[in-house]
Amino acid sequence: MKTEKIKNIILICAMSLLVLALSLGLAFLPKETFSTSERRSLAKMPEISLDSFLRGKLVSGFEDYTLDHFPMRDGFRTLKAINENFVFVKMDNGGLYLSDGYISKLEYPLDEEMIKDAADKFLAVKDKYLSESGGNVYMSVVPDKNMFLAEKSGHLSLDYDRLTEILRDVTDGEGIEYIDIYPLLDAGDYYRTDTHWRQEKITDVADKLLSEMGAERTGAKYTERELDTPFYGVYYGQAAIPVRPDSIKYLESDIFSDCTVEVLGAAAGGVNNIYNMEKAFGKDPYEMFLSGAQSIITIENPHFDGEKKLVIFRDSFGSSLAPLLIEGYSKITLVDIRYIDSSLIGSYVDFENTDALFIYSTIMLNTAKILK
Repeated sequence: MKTEKIKNIILICAMSLLVLALSLGLAFLPKETFSTSERRSLAKMPEISLDSFLRGKLVSGFEDYTLDHFPMRDGFRTLKAINENFVFVKMDNGGLYLSDGYISKLEYPLDEEMIKDAADKFLAVKDKYLSESGGNVYMSVVPDKNMFLAEKSGHLSLDYDRLTEILRDVTDGEGIEYIDIYPLLDAGDYYRTDTHWRQEKITDVADKLLSEMGAERTGAKYTERELDTPFYGVYYGQAAIPVRPDSIKYLESDIFSDCTVEVLGAAAGGVNNIYNMEKAFGKDPYEMFLSGAQSIITIENPHFDGEKKLVIFRDSFGSSLAPLLIEGYSKITLVDIRYIDSSLIGSYVDFENTDALFIYSTIMLNTAKILK
């Protein structure tokens, strides 16, 4: 009886010390404003006022703050993820799952209204800028890697054929030609810890697009380079699963080194290189491809003999693809209508005698409301 009492006292003291240590850690340890692993800003300490208390914002804000700044938070997240995936063998952890060494995020169900909205947005842009431009209009879809991982691992995923069917039905007869790149892709074409595809793996996709759009491939030779730092993709931090990081490889050619790249609104006159090596060692190394998310970017190829031009309406997948298309054009303009309203594009882009390509990932199309 006495032994049991001593055990209980020791347990209570240990738990009290743990709670005290964690509380002191929360109060006095340095606070980060951004989680590199999760690629998001962390909650700030809420404003303490009578008004915020009465409206319930103080309590909810403080709860978010403590969750984001809990001592050893990343370690506890990893421990939870290991238990969820390998001990309890759950299908996913917060929508993220591990399959064949790839971390992927569930994308389900298919939102047919969103796909129709995306198609309507493409048609609106076409009617406003491309109907009398003298060029041809194309459309293609980049599947997310769930297309190759979900079914065999027992997870739900989008109906990819239905997605493209909706796009094609809405745009049928509207002068937009669909280019199917699904058969050219597999799981190995994507980063294991990130959403995106690997540039060195999609040269066949670029060749297919160039051929279908009537652009000639000049036979440019690529040299493969690799960053000397590991790449921890967006899913790595979100899933908190200890898997081997990726590496980023990129392709160089004589054409690339002579191209002029201009990012709308960028400093120093807006001129950059195809590969932004400052971003290669930043929070998201994938942003090294054409400086990442930007509203409008132009690439001019001085080696092209002629005036063939292309406008690409795209999401982030287009950043690593566009350089592989430039050999077929004198100029490529990338437009991201997540960051610029489509009604303003005409002030910055000349569409005369210009072909256009709408190429978006299934992830983006299934949340098309963010397109402006």
